[in-house]
Amino acid sequence: MSVAFAKEDSAETASETLLPDRPISPHPNIVTPAGLKALELQLEQARAAYETALKIDDVNERRRQTGIPLRDMRYFAARVRSAQVMTEPTSTETVAFGSTVAFRRQDGRVQRYRIVGEDEADPKSGSISFVSPVARLLMGKAVGDEVGASGQELEIVLIS
Repeated sequence: MSVAFAKEDSAETASETLLPDRPISPHPNIVTPAGLKALELQLEQARAAYETALKIDDVNERRRQTGIPLRDMRYFAARVRSAQVMTEPTSTETVAFGSTVAFRRQDGRVQRYRIVGEDEADPKSGSISFVSPVARLLMGKAVGDEVGASGQELEIVLIS
């Protein structure tokens, strides 16, 4: 519909709320079962926010309030559609997608991360993306193996 037929200040106001799509990774969208559930929940939350914003009477305010949820709906719908669910690893012999791996740094610190999909990764809470540099180095390795990362050697001490 042309802006001429809408009750708003200008075409500029209308274009202000058309947000660009969130970038989608070129990597396969591999997720854990919990990661898929989280994506579905985020999609539902974006839909709910969009539906709530649609009830706003003022056209300009409604358009401003629907911008982010509409963009998020497009993103999460695409991520849910492209999700490839990987089950928990059946072996703890080598690091794989879904594994939790503990490794010792050269300074003696031991760090522990679970390797998950890009959308579910949160290093602060102990998960890293399977496409992160550290995860790529660890994948396929076994307890006792050492890998180099950022000028440091990491020794794998536990896989669960």
